[in-house]
Amino acid sequence: MLILLPLDSKKAETAKLVAMDDAKAWGLLTFDEGEVKDTKFYDSYEEIDDFIDYAIVAKQGEPIWPFMEQNIFVLVAREGADIDEVIEGFKFKELHEASF
Repeated sequence: MLILLPLDSKKAETAKLVAMDDAKAWGLLTFDEGEVKDTKFYDSYEEIDDFIDYAIVAKQGEPIWPFMEQNIFVLVAREGADIDEVIEGFKFKELHEASF
């Protein structure tokens, strides 16, 4: 499963979830068997050709319609959360469905 995150950097150890307009990088995480198997970074999400299962954004009201048009399920996590915190929230179903 592929999970997309708007991030403030391309450093997996320190990157934080940010608003889509503030993203300096987009992290594409390969999530399988309850853990992140791989992380790739892109300058924009339009560069990604793979089918993305989930996009996790930093707040309600983000411009998520491009994801919705591609049948990507969008969830909301806390802005400023690091990748591990976002994934923990995802694993334990603590994230909320995004809305317009």
